[in-house]
Amino acid sequence: MSRTVYLNGEYLPEEEAKVSVFDRGFLFADGVYEVTSVLGGKLIDFDGHAVRLQRSLDELEMDNPISKEDLLEVHRQLVTRNEIGDGLVYLQITRGAADRDFAYPKDAAPTIVLFTQAKPGLATSPLADKGIKVISIADERWGRRDIKTVQLLYPSMGKMAAKAQGADDAWMVEDGFVTEGTSNNAYIVKDGKIITRHLGNEILHGITRAAVLRFAAAAQMQVEERPFTIEEAKAADEAFITSASMFVMPVVEMDGEAIGSGAPGTVAKRLREIYLEESLKAAV
Repeated sequence: MSRTVYLNGEYLPEEEAKVSVFDRGFLFADGVYEVTSVLGGKLIDFDGHAVRLQRSLDELEMDNPISKEDLLEVHRQLVTRNEIGDGLVYLQITRGAADRDFAYPKDAAPTIVLFTQAKPGLATSPLADKGIKVISIADERWGRRDIKTVQLLYPSMGKMAAKAQGADDAWMVEDGFVTEGTSNNAYIVKDGKIITRHLGNEILHGITRAAVLRFAAAAQMQVEERPFTIEEAKAADEAFITSASMFVMPVVEMDGEAIGSGAPGTVAKRLREIYLEESLKAAV
């Protein structure tokens, strides 16, 4: 069945939604994006995603073509029109269409696109019961990973490298320390302490990350924000990732070596329960 998508102020069948070949998102990856999860027909952490969207646009000196209130209405309309129970809403804003030039155009109107993806059973993924396997790769992305741009080729290559080795994902390493996963934030647990890299230009300021750390603090779990190595990860009691689409996902293997018992740990499982419970309460 054809989806309804949103493009520059119009709701259209997906077959009719067209973007210019001169769009800078296509030519330069000059655009930003957000992905908001939908559970039970409601949006998870919408406010956080809207705030981060504005920050990314500001960092790239790009205009925001839509207000937060209107953006929420577009999300809701797409969820309703496409009958999304569990799934995702993808949002992308580019600088717009202009003749190809490295210099930013002065008068281009931003392009805004939103579409949905149905993901039945998103919160009950079998992966959460068995955990995922990751490999380590060099982090060769550009330096401003805190801006959620559409420059995703290297993370895609990382995921393909993981699949080629029979794993699910890759953790990236720079200067000897883990930065993050290809599309998620990375954590280890040692002696009951949750360890994850501090915020900076090196990693995405994850919306799920912020919520999980807030819930962990409320549950009186100890958290330390600092870099950690692959060796520390392999010697950890457990590990996990967080993202908007995977929530809290246990990691049970690194580079072919079991982490902890080789099964999802108690901290990751408890944080997943708390995150889903609290996020559903606040969903819009």
